[in-house]
Parts: sequence; structure tokens; C-alpha cells
Amino acid sequence: MRRGSRFEARREADGRRGRRPSDLHGDHDTAGTADTARPAALTADAPARAGTGFASFADRHGAGVVECIDLTVDAARLAEGLWFVVADFEGPAHGGRARAWRFAHHGRTEADLPASATPSGGESDWQGPAPDAWRSSLSRDEYQSAVAAVRHAVHEGDVYQANICRVLSAPLPADGREPDARALARVLAAGNPAPYAGAIHVPATSGVDPVWVVTASPELFLRLEGGVLSSGPIKGTAPTAAGLRDKDRTENVMITDLVRNDLQRVSAPGSVEVTDLLAVEAHPGLVHLVSRVQGRLTAEEGAPGGLWGRVLDATFPPASVSGAPKSSALRIIRELERGPRGPYCGAVGWIDGDTGEAELAVGIRTFWWTDDELRFGTGAGITWGSDPAEEWAETELKAARLVALASGGPAAD
Repeated sequence: MRRGSRFEARREADGRRGRRPSDLHGDHDTAGTADTARPAALTADAPARAGTGFASFADRHGAGVVECIDLTVDAARLAEGLWFVVADFEGPAHGGRARAWRFAHHGRTEADLPASATPSGGESDWQGPAPDAWRSSLSRDEYQSAVAAVRHAVHEGDVYQANICRVLSAPLPADGREPDARALARVLAAGNPAPYAGAIHVPATSGVDPVWVVTASPELFLRLEGGVLSSGPIKGTAPTAAGLRDKDRTENVMITDLVRNDLQRVSAPGSVEVTDLLAVEAHPGLVHLVSRVQGRLTAEEGAPGGLWGRVLDATFPPASVSGAPKSSALRIIRELERGPRGPYCGAVGWIDGDTGEAELAVGIRTFWWTDDELRFGTGAGITWGSDPAEEWAETELKAARLVALASGGPAAD
């Protein structure tokens, strides 16, 4: 991949230390990180136990993990076979990871998988954390101060918009067994159906780089079909359509333009178009403003990292969860947030090199488990027109339903 790119392989220390998230509305302490569990090393050549691990996204399912690859090194391998992807928001230059897993068995439905590759013990119930156990990486006051800092940066001309997030966490000890990702995925599917829902779990005992992610994402990061690359950025959230503000519309247009610019870097001249602008989409408990952008990919033989190295270099991290200009927004995010986001706000989904198709979601409304903690991120886009209290309330709105479901409680309608 190109030297100096956002998705480069070169890793740089960013000088930030992760911190353990504090309570949802109040205090915090200073230990821990928001990153996923790190094994000693990738073991792509190690044999996996038959039937270990699974992935399930829309109409792509896999079981029996075979290997994991580091996309900063081996992105060109995505040109062959079906891979399931999890990419951290930070990217490798700031300590994040971008990985893909291949499975021995795959199909368009779980019924396509051999019985030996699916759990034999029946469906288990999800055992989530206590509702009052959640902590937040930023308290209410700290988050509102961060909003004020972004508004100051806008006033100074440093940035037009930046997405500021916080990570919630709650203890969820493994007790010798990793939590059942399938069980949480079923809970979310029943209580909060989402167009880009999915889950991937490769246990630490598999002999392959482990991962544990369950998402109920409503947002399309990238879809590739018939040579057309499309994206569906979300900007603007409210309990009802009547609650959407002028600020939301302005922000959506700004981010849609950023997505258009990102896609132009890998698309044929004149092929990039906005096919839908400011559409209102209803999701459980809230509505979003969604726009859609697409372009026809250009062929670039011999590009470092292959097709997907080039695409991710141009588009990652997703525009809607970073800001504009993207480079300035990312710098501000690193200054104001307590620690790394990990897979939250990154990318999750699948890439099928054999069919030339792919679907990656923005990793929002996403849970991940690491270090005996269940984690969940929430955030809001900040502009000059932002009110700190309203932006905090938006982060609460986005988290409330899903955190309640994961805690075993009822989700508010």
C-alpha cells in the first residue's frame, strides 16, 4: 500500500494510553483499553480444530476457521475465496488492526453448512452483564467538554465536522468459556433487527488469531457488486423524523461529499454519483438521515495490496465516523477521546474474491468482547451548530436500546 496512506502497514506509536471506561453517566478510572484482545502472534499456518469458530453476515456464513491474515500485509489475498473482515477504526498507523478470516465451510444460509461444523449443544441463552455495570470512557461533563473543543476547532477553521465517541464497557468474565456470540446475535436480531447485522467469533483456543464481534449496524460502509462500489453514509439521528434538525441535514451533505471524494479516488472519471440524498430511514427506537453514493471501480493492475488494498486506502476509516477534512478530524479525535475505538467505527463484513462481491458495514451499534469485558461504542457528529447537551443525549439514544438488550432487560420502543 502507498507509503503515508491512512491504511498503511507501517505502525506508529501515537502516544496515547488506553483507559478503562467509566460509568455510563459519571465517574471513570484509568486502567485498560478499548482494543480487542491481542494474541501473541498470527498463526495463519496453524491447523484449526474442525468446527471451531463461525461468521455470519446476511447471506454469507462460515464455520471451521482455517486462517487469519493481516490486511496491511496480505490484502491481495482477498482476490480469492470468501473472507470475513474486522478492521479497527484506528488503522495500523495508530495501533489498530485490520484482519480477515477464512473458514473451511461456507454457504448462503447456515443450513448450507455441514452439521459437524455447527454447535451440537443446542442454542444457549445469552448471559449478559448487569444493567448497572456499564461504565463510559467519558463522563457527561467530559463528553460535553469535548464537544465544546470541536466547536472551537471549527471556529478556528481547523475542521468542519468531527465525530466524537465514547466506549461503554461492563464486566463479563469468561469463567473458562468465552461468551456465546451466537446467543447475543439472536437477542439483537429479535429486539433490534438491522440491515447489516452479523457476528464473528474465533475463540482463543482455535490456533488462529481470535476475534469476538457482534454487530447490529444500520450503516453500509462499502458494497461491491458488478464492478460498482457503493456506500450509504448515515448522519442525522433523532427519536422521530420530526426531531431531525437543520444541523443534521447540513452534516449529512458535508459527509456525503466526503464519501463522494473518497470513491472518486478509485472510480472511473465521471462515474461517481449521489443516488439518494437525505433519505429518512426508520430503525428500532430512532430514525436516521441516509444518503447513497456509488462509482464504477477502475482497474489498476499491480497495485500494492491488490484491489482491496487500493479501496481501503482510499476510503478507510469511514467518513461518517471520522469527519471533514478527514485528516484534521482524525487528529482531533485522537486528542479528545480516552482510548482506541477498536472495531467500533471500523469495518465488519465479508469480501468474496471469487464472485467479485463484498459488503462491509460501518462498525456502529457493535459489541466486542475482550479482557473479560463486553464493550459497545456510541458517538455523535459535532459541528459549529452542535449543542453539547443535545450531542450527549444523542449518544445515550444510540446506546440505550442495544445496551438494554445485551443486559437482558427490555428495550424501549
